[in-house]
Amino acid sequence: MEEKLIEKPKWEFKTSAGLATATVEQVWPLLEDFCNLHKWLPETLHECYRVGGILGQRPGLTRYCTFSRTLPSSDGHEAVTQTVYANDRLLSIDPIKRCFSYEMLDNNMGMKTYVATLRLLPINDDDDDDDGKLHACGCKIEWSFVCDPMEGWSFEDFSSFIAASLQTIAKNMEDATSLSS
Repeated sequence: MEEKLIEKPKWEFKTSAGLATATVEQVWPLLEDFCNLHKWLPETLHECYRVGGILGQRPGLTRYCTFSRTLPSSDGHEAVTQTVYANDRLLSIDPIKRCFSYEMLDNNMGMKTYVATLRLLPINDDDDDDDGKLHACGCKIEWSFVCDPMEGWSFEDFSSFIAASLQTIAKNMEDATSLSS
């Protein structure tokens, strides 16, 4: 008897977060720093550091990140806290378009494949001064991903986790840029 593998559809998601007062020129140096994500998610990420490749804008750079995840117990008693890790590899980075993509190489989250892209885009005003030009008045970060369904996560839970993480990143980056200006 021939065995058939049933392939589940990939999860695809895109979210964005606005930074009302920070410009793309202020935020890009913070966002492109692939191995320092923990600076912008200090409540979530325990650590994020380079494990391979050359620092800077080099595809092939790999990082190791850890965070804690609280899971409900299977027997209805006390929740269980799990330390989660991921090894990610930078696939591409474009400082002109202000975007980068990375893939997850290894993890203990039950994820087989994960590829994400982060893009930084200007937010333009509505041309209030009649000079015929759009004027930057902030920026937004877009985070999109495609991955296989994960063991132990629903699509809604994982996409909510990514969306909430991005909101935190945007807030912390906006706070940092307002302190430096």
